[in-house]
Amino acid sequence: MRPVYVEAVGVAGPGLPSWRESLAVLRGETPYAASEMAPYAPEKLPPNERRRATPAVRLAFRCAEDALLGTPLAAADLATVFASADGDLDVVHRINTALVQPARAISPTDFHNSVHNAPAGYWSIAVGSKRPSTSLAAHEASFAAGLVEACALVTEDGLDTLFGCYDVRAPAPIATQRPVTQPFAVALVLTGTRTPRTLAALRLGVEARESPLADEALEQLRRDNPAARALPLLVQLAQPAPVRAGVVGLPGTGGVLGVEVTP
Repeated sequence: MRPVYVEAVGVAGPGLPSWRESLAVLRGETPYAASEMAPYAPEKLPPNERRRATPAVRLAFRCAEDALLGTPLAAADLATVFASADGDLDVVHRINTALVQPARAISPTDFHNSVHNAPAGYWSIAVGSKRPSTSLAAHEASFAAGLVEACALVTEDGLDTLFGCYDVRAPAPIATQRPVTQPFAVALVLTGTRTPRTLAALRLGVEARESPLADEALEQLRRDNPAARALPLLVQLAQPAPVRAGVVGLPGTGGVLGVEVTP
């Protein structure tokens, strides 16, 4: 396939508060240590929407806003892809709980936030975007599926694209069946042409196996959250330019997605 260029990266996770603050960890220069994520108030959300935004929406905004710090491209000019394996599990739990009560009194705000494309809707309102937007889920392969969709928007439709993937911690009792133990989100700004800010070029293909991480704590995070399956790619993108090249394998919908990274 034609190359797609990574213009900027955003990240949000325990011990990985932003792309710039995570570089030393991702390069192996500093040991990874998980820490509780601080509350986040999305800068781009108007006050009314900010009050209604759930932790999942805030997490999606957190990585997206972090990525936009690395590019002069206007948010309103970017097509978007938002991917999540499970969506907003807190909202799902509250609605399910309400449905088994005699009154079945579902919160209007929860109903409003229950759709899988809620973060995309909040984003388009916040930045005034009329560009195409896709929201998708592919279980453990959600990051790979979203990356394929985002790259297609760039190469086939000629659209600079913001791709965000997020998953929140699963609440009890859902956690017994879906053990997502940590929140994590990642965002990439992808373009069809190289710019002075380009971090790397990506080409998608097929790989024999998934890429594990050498750091045991980071590898545990990778396994604990579907969005964190992106970590091998983030580690590759974080390397200094001379050694940034390599191929990573990500769990895909029909096997393992290979992502070739070149400076």
